[in-house]
Formats: sequence, structure tokens, C-alpha cells
Amino acid sequence: MIVATCTITLQLDTVFSLKEKRSIIKSILARLRQQFNLAVAEVEHQDVWHTAVIGIATVGNDTRYLHGLLEKAVAWIEQQRPDVPVAEYSIEFR
Repeated sequence: MIVATCTITLQLDTVFSLKEKRSIIKSILARLRQQFNLAVAEVEHQDVWHTAVIGIATVGNDTRYLHGLLEKAVAWIEQQRPDVPVAEYSIEFR
């Protein structure tokens, strides 16, 4: 069994309140769960307006498949939410 995790840092330059940030992040998290069947959560900077860090996890047997799935999730955020640019992301396997 392989556990794959991805940490994504998002820049929220147009956000001016925590309420607005939470609305955007909740929407992204729900769509990632629905679209890709991944475990997702906001993992850092919950009280910072202009930055969000999302953690994604999935389990499987094939490293290449898991890597591709996480890459697709990052690409989906970049394509579907151009207002929330991905500053950086990293993928790890355990």
C-alpha cells in the first residue's frame, strides 16, 4: 500500500476577509473531494487572509497512477480557479 500526499500553497491576493477566504477554500475542497475522490483539508495558515495551504491524501498500489491523480488535482485548481493561483506544491509518497 502506498500513501500519496500533496501540499498546495495558494495565493489569495483578492481576498479581504477570513469569511471570503473560507468560502473560496470550502468550495475548492468540496470540488476536489467530489471530482477526484481525495481526502482534502486546509492544513496551515487558517488565520491568514492571503495564503492557504491545502493538504491532499490518497492511497493505492501504483505510484505512477497516484502521482498522476495528484497532478490532475493541481491542474484542475489552476484551470478552474484562475483567481486562486497555485504558488507551489509538493508530492510525497510513503
